[in-house]
Amino acid sequence: MVGSIIPSSKKLIDNMLGRVDWANTKVFVEYGPGVGTFCRPILERMAPDATLIAIDTNPDFISYLDTRITDSRFVPVLGSAADVGAILAERGHFHADYVLSGLPFSTLPPGVGDIIARETAEALRPGGCFLVYQFNPKVRDFLAPHFPRIDHAFELVNIPPAQLYWAWKD
Repeated sequence: MVGSIIPSSKKLIDNMLGRVDWANTKVFVEYGPGVGTFCRPILERMAPDATLIAIDTNPDFISYLDTRITDSRFVPVLGSAADVGAILAERGHFHADYVLSGLPFSTLPPGVGDIIARETAEALRPGGCFLVYQFNPKVRDFLAPHFPRIDHAFELVNIPPAQLYWAWKD
């Protein structure tokens, strides 16, 4: 139910979130927050008037997060990343500034990774970014058709080491 039995390292979290322009972030979305490893660091960095929407298909994770994170900026949503546009619209948002995902693109059912990448590109504002951390570099194949610029790094201080991608929307 989670991509790794060991939570993401602080180094991975700091590296992944280091390129976010927090001063200009009003809507941040996370796909597959699990038990919230990234949620608290995101909330710590966000402005008081920003919103973090955490989308997960697992009702147990959503229930857990809903009871553990009491920050009024935090919105846990039971749903699919493939429906990000509708989820944003239902909450009165036209777009997201940033979207973070640790979903295992290489093991998603056929077609789902492509849908998520496309819907994320459509949901992001111009200049927004899709932040993706993976253990398999195949995710670039899902991102490339939808994002003209993709930055990449490798984080060794994590178990297992992770591929980091920042896919920018022009």
